Amino acid sequence: MRISVIGCGYLGAVHAACMAQLGHDVVGIDVDQRKIDALSVAKAPFYEPGLEALLEEVQATGRLSFTTDMSAAAGSTVHFICVGTPQKKGENGADMTYVDAAATALLEHLSPGDLVVGKSTVPVGTASRLSDLVQKQEPSAHLVWNPEFLREGHAVSDTLSPDRFVYGVADGSEDHRAVAVLDEVYSVPLSTGTPRLVTDHPTAELVKTAANSFLATKISFINAMAELCEAAGADVTRLADAIGMDDRIGRKFLNAGIGFGGGCLPKDIRAFMARAGELGADQALTFLREVDAINMRRRTRVVELTRELCGGTLLGKRITVLGAAFKPESDDVRDSPALSIAAQLQLQGAVVTVTDPKALGNASKRFPELQYEAETNRSVDNADALLLLTEWEEYRSLDPYELGGRVSSLRILDGRNVLDAEKWRAAGWTFRGLGRP
Repeated sequence: MRISVIGCGYLGAVHAACMAQLGHDVVGIDVDQRKIDALSVAKAPFYEPGLEALLEEVQATGRLSFTTDMSAAAGSTVHFICVGTPQKKGENGADMTYVDAAATALLEHLSPGDLVVGKSTVPVGTASRLSDLVQKQEPSAHLVWNPEFLREGHAVSDTLSPDRFVYGVADGSEDHRAVAVLDEVYSVPLSTGTPRLVTDHPTAELVKTAANSFLATKISFINAMAELCEAAGADVTRLADAIGMDDRIGRKFLNAGIGFGGGCLPKDIRAFMARAGELGADQALTFLREVDAINMRRRTRVVELTRELCGGTLLGKRITVLGAAFKPESDDVRDSPALSIAAQLQLQGAVVTVTDPKALGNASKRFPELQYEAETNRSVDNADALLLLTEWEEYRSLDPYELGGRVSSLRILDGRNVLDAEKWRAAGWTFRGLGRP
């Protein structure tokens, strides 16, 4: 099939490459010329494992191209809208500027029978509004909402082999013409048993924000338990193991730490609350305010623990922060807890050095006042304390005996609860975890 992908950021670039890998002829369209230039020579404008190799592979077949010209969408049967929906400045709601601009620009290039497929995470009600625009422009065209469920660091595999597909069509019917068209687009993963669910527009729009809100709630729950464990002298990691054995609960996302960040969970739960208020159902989601508050409180708690670790003061203390990205296998620093903590430490008088395998370029743009060092060994030289805040494998596997000869003081705070506390203490380190005695 001929497919256009509108928006070539994180979601769109991955989706375009994967659709070409599935055998379709794909054109990716974006207003950012630098992004298009990079993608056109198989260079991803962000770090995502496996993406550049995939770009090279599919571009060699001639099935994938990139352009800034929206008219290139003409002739495609299916048009995916993959632009961002950031949080509005000074508000909780989602900024729909990019979605609206993409849909409006696409309208004049639609042909009879085309399918417009929204993948962006949007406030419920958006699909109905955009569907009216599409139908007014081309009565035989249809709009479907097909939410994405990508995990940064696993986006390629999550697109090629997703755990489910959700199609939101106007009437919610399996017999809708759009269902058969999308089934053809996704024929390869569907043939291997990927389940799919057909719903109406509003249900499909709610799926992603509901899923993210549930995951955020689960993370904040275990972080609230970490606060209680610290007060009671209990171990939150063992507590999580115990309650995670209940298959109604499960162990995934029960890892206490510095909280969640990134470009999805924080802004999605806030937009969810804002939209619920607009619909007159704000009381249904008031619990998300506390979920958000618990998450933000973790950052302050790490600063407090670091001060305790350093003997009661941060003034002049040399602190090395291991990790800048909000999660490993990513260079994404949007709403990164690690960078937020580093900035707070510096504001309170510490001399902070940040290291990360992939995210330093993005981090230095967001917090230019911090010091950065790409080499882990150099970053820890003469440090008074180390803070592991992003659980990259190279930090998880650090040797406490070897590292001891480089630092000024043997102090470490494990903000992700991934290190072996006994091993580090045996090597002479003062070790602190979150929610652990």
